[in-house]
Amino acid sequence: DYNAKYENEGSRLLIPAPIDDAMMAAVRDYAVRAFQALDCAGLARVDFLVDGESGAIYLNEINTMPGFTRISMYPKLWEATGVPYPELVDRLLTLAVEMHADRQANSTART
Repeated sequence: DYNAKYENEGSRLLIPAPIDDAMMAAVRDYAVRAFQALDCAGLARVDFLVDGESGAIYLNEINTMPGFTRISMYPKLWEATGVPYPELVDRLLTLAVEMHADRQANSTART
């Protein structure tokens, strides 16, 4: 529910996650591989769980339409990497225009 997700002070969002560099690299690699394996395009948020004892990494879900308000996790994750919300929107719009142009060019070439 809304209160539990956005107003409950019992949960914390930790960006970046408190994991070492090797695990961070592994998670990023798994995220890219999962995105590509499902032939995703544009944007997605790939969530993982980590077993605290064994260090095993488990893919939890791929959200192909994550929340995109200024308070949503997806833009907050990008902001933590130095990409502010307006720039993220610009990048995604540019990607969408490029993908559309590519599809148009490919569909014209087939006829």
